[in-house]
Amino acid sequence: MVTNGVKVLGALADDTRRAVFESLPQGPKSVGEIAQALGVTSSAVSQHLKILREARLVMMRPQGNRRLYSLDPRGLADARDYLEQFWPSAIAAYSAALSTAEAAPPPEQQ
Repeated sequence: MVTNGVKVLGALADDTRRAVFESLPQGPKSVGEIAQALGVTSSAVSQHLKILREARLVMMRPQGNRRLYSLDPRGLADARDYLEQFWPSAIAAYSAALSTAEAAPPPEQQ
């Protein structure tokens, strides 16, 4: 079963899509503003925004004849929830590595 956390990671795997996503924390932007800032076409930005919306990473609200895009906290929460399931085993592995390093004899000095 593919969770939305996995969709989020997949959506952010593309460099341009990640750049589109990373352009939004400062506030809502139109497709044209994003395209100009990134140096890509509006058509390409629109395609990337569609995938980011499907992963719930961005949301759109109409303002007059423009559509403004901003970050959607739901997608970030999905990614956090997905990654947190690995946290206990990562901490346990780190702790085991520290214990092994402390128990190992120091390297001989020459």
